[in-house]
Amino acid sequence: MTLLLPILLGFLASLVGGLYLLGVFRQRRPGEPPLDKGFIPWLGHVLEYHRDTAKFLERMKQKHGDVFTVQLGGFYITFMQDPLSLGAFVKESRKKLDFNVFARHLVHRIFGYKSMGNEHPILMSTSQKHLNGAGLEVLTQSMMHNLQNIMLQEIDKAADQRSWMEDELFKYSYNIIFRAGYLSLFGNVSPMSEGSVEKAKEKDKAESEDLFHKFLKYDHVFPSLAHGVLTPREKMEAEKLKTFFWNTLSLQKVKTKDNISGWVLDMQRAREEMGIKESMIDRYMFVLLWVSQGNTGPSAFWLLFFLMKHPEAMSAVQGEIDKVLKESGQEVLLGGPLINLTCDMLKKTPILDSIIEETLRLISAPTLVRSVVENMTFKMVDGREYHIRKGDRLAVFPHSAVHSDPEIHPDPKSFKYNRFLNPDGSKKTVFYKAGKRVKYYNMPFGAGVSMCPGRFFANNELKQFVFLMLIYFEFELKNPDEKIPDPVLSRLGFGALHPISEIQFRYRLRF
Repeated sequence: MTLLLPILLGFLASLVGGLYLLGVFRQRRPGEPPLDKGFIPWLGHVLEYHRDTAKFLERMKQKHGDVFTVQLGGFYITFMQDPLSLGAFVKESRKKLDFNVFARHLVHRIFGYKSMGNEHPILMSTSQKHLNGAGLEVLTQSMMHNLQNIMLQEIDKAADQRSWMEDELFKYSYNIIFRAGYLSLFGNVSPMSEGSVEKAKEKDKAESEDLFHKFLKYDHVFPSLAHGVLTPREKMEAEKLKTFFWNTLSLQKVKTKDNISGWVLDMQRAREEMGIKESMIDRYMFVLLWVSQGNTGPSAFWLLFFLMKHPEAMSAVQGEIDKVLKESGQEVLLGGPLINLTCDMLKKTPILDSIIEETLRLISAPTLVRSVVENMTFKMVDGREYHIRKGDRLAVFPHSAVHSDPEIHPDPKSFKYNRFLNPDGSKKTVFYKAGKRVKYYNMPFGAGVSMCPGRFFANNELKQFVFLMLIYFEFELKNPDEKIPDPVLSRLGFGALHPISEIQFRYRLRF
């Protein structure tokens, strides 16, 4: 009995401690948001959240209001879904709300990269240098070269291509944008190593094609990987693919390429100078590939789909692009030089800008998450105050909080190509809710410290792709009555949505 008592006490202490960690004993304190832990210890609502984030958050909002705390996979996350109070979320001091703590955890889980914890300033400064201003112009020129190489690889056989070609729209769009973006960032095969420029181009095409198909496989399990709900088989496949990308994008292999972007090179050098192991830098290259290419391809699919579904939008942007091309003094001719699409030309397309913004409003669904570093009080614009605990997380889901709000965007489920245009053709930036101006009316790239630093390059990629498609090709849906495909619900929370099914379309050269 003397020995049994300590054992029983130890067991009870372990049991109580385990139940505490599972969140069984957590209760709502005065001043805190409504608490909804779900029925499954530790997991809470994570399975429902993973199945359909938007539907789950709408259910919680109907039950608790626009601020509530839920348990998701061992974490307590407070969702703030009031669009007028977003400023308090975006501008809060990093001493209270920190994006990096959450980001480091997610990046390690998904890509196997373990951050040293002080790398965000490097990302921001390097991105400002190479993904903006003069650096953006260099990268945009490289993207144009690679896009044309991939899109127009059979242009010498133009006479044979006046007949229609059929393809799957999602795979076609994603393939072109991904491969051109990858080559623009990570460089081209050197003609010196292959013996000629043409052989180097062919190797670029073959290697980027293989990389794309493996990327699609990894992208397929990405949401499950992020939520930590992979099956054993999926986990094994994900680990194999990770190893492939670490090897393919390794420091030593990338350095054999020509035309590597300054962004990638500076990211590598900075980590070498920090003393980060080469094998870990190789893993970071995989992070760069996904953050730069994981959303543009799906976005390109929706762009072309909406244009083909809405002839008035297609006609308006076609006229705008033809005008910009004519003003540049260039013309598309059979056997003539390829179009030199400059950054200045891309700045003269307000209709295309509005179409892209409207597309992203409809199909972009990121979740903005901050780690709560210290106990804090979150103040809403209407005067309400909520106590948020240290160790929890605070989040916003703009897709339902802002993008789908009918007061901010009337008829929010419909595609309106001129939604972001004023009557005089200028960019529209003034939107209201309850008579008050909404500052954050569209948030496809996030906001504040977590706002995507590559958003200008991503926009240029999309504009170049659409521009080149419209000047070189005629394209249309195989079925003009094609319905808008439902999205893959598990992608909610991770950026651009994927369609649940493919769309057949056809295209041919315009000349």
